[in-house]
Amino acid sequence: MTSPTPRSESSAPAASPSAASPPTASGKSSSPWAFVITVGCDVVLPVGLYYIMRGAGAGEITALLLSGSAPALHTLHSAIRHRKLDAIGVFTLALLVVSALASLLAADPRLALARNGLFTGLAGIWLLVTLFTARPFTYQALRSLLPGRSEQLERTWESDTSFRRVWRGLTVLWGIGLLCDALLRLIMAYTLPVDTVPALDGALYAVSWILLQVITQVVLHRTRTLSKVLGDRRPGDPASAPVSPPGATND
Repeated sequence: MTSPTPRSESSAPAASPSAASPPTASGKSSSPWAFVITVGCDVVLPVGLYYIMRGAGAGEITALLLSGSAPALHTLHSAIRHRKLDAIGVFTLALLVVSALASLLAADPRLALARNGLFTGLAGIWLLVTLFTARPFTYQALRSLLPGRSEQLERTWESDTSFRRVWRGLTVLWGIGLLCDALLRLIMAYTLPVDTVPALDGALYAVSWILLQVITQVVLHRTRTLSKVLGDRRPGDPASAPVSPPGATND
C-alpha cells in the first residue's frame, strides 16, 4: 500500500473552510470525484485487498505486494488517460517496484510496510525543497486551482510580504507534517504486528490530513489571506480550495 503523495496536479491548502474538491494544474477545477477516486485507489482499496487476501490464506508478503498494486495501476491509468507520466508518477512506480523486489529478496513484509513511510517522507522533503524556488508548493498549487485569478495572485505575491510569508509558512507546515506522518508510519511498520499496520496506516492518513487542513484553515482566516485570495469572487470561481490528498489526480 502506498500513501498518496503530491503530484504535479496536487492542490494547495484551503482557501475556504467548506470546500471538498481538490484542484489540478490543468487550469480547471477538478471534479469532486477526483478526491474520492484518489483516496479509494491509494488508501481504501489497498487496505481492503490486503485483509481479503489474508482472509483467503495469502501470506503477508503476497498480500502486501498485491494490494500495493492498486496505487500503481491508478498511476498508470492517469498517465494513459492524460497521455503524460510526470516525474512524480515515475517515482511512484519506481518506488513500488524497488520495494516489491526488496521485500521478495529479503522475505521481510516489514520492508513493504516501511515503503509508505519512505514515500510520505520524500514527499515532505520535496515540499520543503520548493521553499528555495521562486514559488513554494502551496502557492503554485493555489494558482493551479484559480487560473482565472493568476494575474491578481501574482500581483499580490509581488507586492505583499505577509501574503508570501503565509504561503511559505503553509508549505513548511505541510512539509513537516508529512515528515512526522512518515516517522509514525516507519515506527508502526517495525514495532506493531504486521496484520494491524495496514488498517492503522489508512487511519493515520485521514488523521494527518484533517489535522493539517484544520490548522491551514485557521491560519488563512486569522491572517486574512482568504480575502486576499478570493477578493470580489467572479462567477465560476471555486468558493474554496482544500488540500487534496497528496497524490490526487484529475480523474
